[in-house]
Amino acid sequence: MRKPLLTLTAAAAALVAMAAPAAAAPTGDTIVTFTVATADLNIRVPPSVNLGSAFPGGVLTGELGTVVVTDERAALNATWIVTVTASSFTTGGGTPEETILPSLVEYWSGTETGRTGTGTLVPGQPTQAAAVSLSVPRTAFSKTSGSGDNTATWEPNIRIAVPATAVGGTYRGVITHSVA
Repeated sequence: MRKPLLTLTAAAAALVAMAAPAAAAPTGDTIVTFTVATADLNIRVPPSVNLGSAFPGGVLTGELGTVVVTDERAALNATWIVTVTASSFTTGGGTPEETILPSLVEYWSGTETGRTGTGTLVPGQPTQAAAVSLSVPRTAFSKTSGSGDNTATWEPNIRIAVPATAVGGTYRGVITHSVA
């Protein structure tokens, strides 16, 4: 007769165990992650420009067109520097009489013509009076402070002194703007 009482006691204990509420935590944490997308630091320049013509011993001056730096790095310290260089300008076989050296090419950036974002933009040579020889790499423009995405636009000019010894022909050279 003891067997039914023991079975009944075990069944009641199981029923009580199932009816007991689960222990609840007072707080719970969920770790959330996401990515803020970034892109690159790029520069866009006109593919070509024709400055016209000049006689030996003359000077050519002209605008290179619009230069645009686009900074989509979303950086906390979004600074950059644009450097400008020039190749020699040559015609024909590139003999000394068919070559205009970078030291005879002057550059000035002018001031900004457009911008987005925050920070300080500094032109390398804001006026024609501040023009520099491209015999060595020069700073064309820089962004010295600010954060986040930004753009800057300017319209630089060059002046080329054609040597008195230059021969006739169509001279070609490259002005290179690099951003870092």
